[in-house]
Amino acid sequence: MIHEIQEGYVKIDHDHGITSLEFYHPQSNALPGKLLHELAQEIHIAGLDPKTKVIILRSAGDRAFCAGAAFEELESIQTESEGTKFFSGFAEVINAMRKCPKFIIGRIQGKCVGGGVGLAAAVDYCIAWEKVEIRLSELALGIGPFVIGPAVERKIGISAFSQLAIDATLWRNADWAKKKGLFAEVHESIENMDHSINRLALSLAHSNPDAMKEMKKSFWKGTEHWDELLHEKAAISGKLVLGDYTKEAIARFRKARETQKTKAPA
Repeated sequence: MIHEIQEGYVKIDHDHGITSLEFYHPQSNALPGKLLHELAQEIHIAGLDPKTKVIILRSAGDRAFCAGAAFEELESIQTESEGTKFFSGFAEVINAMRKCPKFIIGRIQGKCVGGGVGLAAAVDYCIAWEKVEIRLSELALGIGPFVIGPAVERKIGISAFSQLAIDATLWRNADWAKKKGLFAEVHESIENMDHSINRLALSLAHSNPDAMKEMKKSFWKGTEHWDELLHEKAAISGKLVLGDYTKEAIARFRKARETQKTKAPA
């Protein structure tokens, strides 16, 4: 089943108790608001489906796992309420993952930026390819990783999170991410990564769902206030995105990306 959204899609596959949720957007799997909402809805539905024992979260293609917020949508924001609504989409997805009673395995096959790092942090078990790099680029855009911050900090600690957030232009490799706890496993090839994901998913699909549900509650203990917290963080980003610095920074990023496209070989 495929739900098409704003040039992208969320694709849902079911197989022997394993539900795979794949998202795609032509801009390096960026996340516009409608795609965020659809992804949150499908995570919620899979969590309620008694036939689903475990969920795999993945993105399409082999170059980027997720480029974070969609630049075109960021540029179109005109009011604080519009900004809060957009950034609340990331809160919606993270909270859906947090409250989902099924374990979510993350498949990270390419570069992971901003909100993509938030998704990787919010899954319950993250498996990556060794060539993956991560970056929190929000400060370079004049905002900050406010909405995804609690999820990233919870997974890797305040020190590592602050390093990512402060040096917003530096890429960290998969080994760094594994040492800090973001990735549970890092594999030398895509084939080995997928083999490990499939092995774990099949194992969990045959495990006691009640036991896994209680384990997940325990793992996420102390985050019960995130419904309110993440939306408060979204309001901060929604205000900052309207500033002149941020508008100019986003425009520069877009122009740089367009220049790279024109220089790319045919």
